[in-house]
Amino acid sequence: MVFLKALTLRDVPRVLSIAGTDPTGGAGIQADLKSIAALGGYGMAVVTSLVAQNTRGVRSVHTPPASFLTEQLDAVSDDVAIDAVKIGMLGDVATIAVVREWLHRARPPLLVLDPVMVATSGDRLLAADAETALRELVGMADLVTPNLPELAVLVDGPIAVDWPAALEQGRRLSMSCGTVVLVKGGHLSAEFSPDALVDATGQLDGADGGAVEFVSPRVATRNTHGTGCSLSSAVATAMARTGDWAGAVRQAKDWLQDALTSADELEVGQGNGPINHFHLLWTAAGSITR
Repeated sequence: MVFLKALTLRDVPRVLSIAGTDPTGGAGIQADLKSIAALGGYGMAVVTSLVAQNTRGVRSVHTPPASFLTEQLDAVSDDVAIDAVKIGMLGDVATIAVVREWLHRARPPLLVLDPVMVATSGDRLLAADAETALRELVGMADLVTPNLPELAVLVDGPIAVDWPAALEQGRRLSMSCGTVVLVKGGHLSAEFSPDALVDATGQLDGADGGAVEFVSPRVATRNTHGTGCSLSSAVATAMARTGDWAGAVRQAKDWLQDALTSADELEVGQGNGPINHFHLLWTAAGSITR
């Protein structure tokens, strides 16, 4: 991580999402804002791409001019003190270049990168010629949160077919980029869904062999749209409140587990529906009874 600004913990951190949109509200900046709020942060959003998508797939993508992206980013950072940044869909080389240049100027104290390449529906969300530029951006992040197909692209290897192979790819990425990697095992077929914070550089306290593992029972639901967006935003928010990567991931995963468990109650869409971001709030308010 190249930034020098110290992280100041806040009860209500100001978290900026830089990502694409989802009109159905389950992924992209819409999911990010919900996740940030659910974890106790104040969410802000800069749009990289306007995506015409729903729970069944992506129909088209419109990318605004790079100059307008710069104006959005500057409008936020010229006025608001930013405690954490979460980056999601970037789309193309020009967008990555603008975000990279802004990061050097704004120097946020905390950066979580979700290297969005393919939607849950299988639709590609990153131009093929932008993969190299995205790999370079990984080295600027404090934490990168790839799923297994994205991890394979970042290390230029095959998709891991088991957990040991996934962990090894995570270590390779951490070593080559000098950043902490959250390896996510959701694409594996098993009764439990493992995740792990992997650090090959010695930055992570309490890591056993450079890794801290988290295991949750797999939730039987097809409503997983925007899971990666939501988890990365939740981790960024929790980290800006606690300053502890392992604790932040554990808090975010516990929240996500319940959000997946109650996802079917929403009945949104005919495909892969969204998770239930506000399950705790609605349960407390009596909107949902268990």
